[in-house]
Amino acid sequence: MAEIGFIPKDRLRDFLETVNKTIPVYVPCCEGDVVLFRRYAVDNVLCLDRPAHTPPKTIIFPQSECLFTFRFEKDPHDPKKTTIQLAEPEEPSEAIIFAARPCDAKGFTIYDRVYIDTDMPDPYYKKRREKTTIVTMVCPSPSPGCFCTAVGGSPANREGADVMMTELENGYVLESLTEKGKALLLYQYVEDGQAFREAAEAKQLEVKNLVHAPFQKEGVYNISKTIFNSDEFWETEIDKCISCGACTYLCPTCYCFNITDEHAITRGERLRNWDACMFFHFTLEASGHNPRPTKYQRFKNRVGHKFLYYPEKYDGVIACCGCGRCIRHCPVSVDIREIVAHLQSSTSDVSNTSEKEKKGD
Repeated sequence: MAEIGFIPKDRLRDFLETVNKTIPVYVPCCEGDVVLFRRYAVDNVLCLDRPAHTPPKTIIFPQSECLFTFRFEKDPHDPKKTTIQLAEPEEPSEAIIFAARPCDAKGFTIYDRVYIDTDMPDPYYKKRREKTTIVTMVCPSPSPGCFCTAVGGSPANREGADVMMTELENGYVLESLTEKGKALLLYQYVEDGQAFREAAEAKQLEVKNLVHAPFQKEGVYNISKTIFNSDEFWETEIDKCISCGACTYLCPTCYCFNITDEHAITRGERLRNWDACMFFHFTLEASGHNPRPTKYQRFKNRVGHKFLYYPEKYDGVIACCGCGRCIRHCPVSVDIREIVAHLQSSTSDVSNTSEKEKKGD
């Protein structure tokens, strides 16, 4: 099977329409000023020149999903007895996420460690992940707030993707990275792309140097626990935060959820819905006690999970892909890059002070 394909720009829609007839294809579409992933349709306005406002994680990890349905049935011979009949949801279908950004695909690798690479994999996520082919598009230029290089990524990062697509002047070069990716390159309108390999590699190398790193990845591992646990530091850093939770819902790596049973008389369903650590009720206990009652404690947990707790558990992997959505779309301009940089600089100041004190002794 082909490993390098090429689609001329004037054949892209023909390709998408052909694939969409057999497998649902989700593409970034303009809806007014907003870019969202939608099922491909002929009248879609494709948007490939800037990242979508929301990541494509809803396709594999829906914002709301039914885990199973249930029905209560009375025993006709003994009305005092009631049985419960459970029914699983339909099997998820195959899907293709087309023209996601490399940071979006990397976000799924953060989920994979939690929901798949464990003793008890999540069957719902696992099935969708296995049946979804992810085509990432090399970023032509950074968007405001992007900082993927600071967390180990790049505009041409390959983590989590099945196909990496590079835009050239006359078309798109598709490089398969997995067996699922190879299968996609067999569709009609995909030409042999070997002649464009060097041009694509040059483009990928060019864009890697476009994103400025506002902090050093290595410095994240040395953040002082004293500074991190300082109430004064967090109260100052996120004083303007309004706890709206937009940063968590737009984040490709946030995976918290809540489970509720919704039922009416004799039938109902168990639902899993996204939740967020930035909400007061997230840690609210039945007793009325809340271990994280203030917004600065909740934001500290959000940053801590991504840059301290997750790396400690998963061999130094930072649970942030640097997409910048939480920065671009925050209504009060809270900037997580600045906060992590301040944590590092404060840690450095403490270290320098300690060294001076030692020399003074």
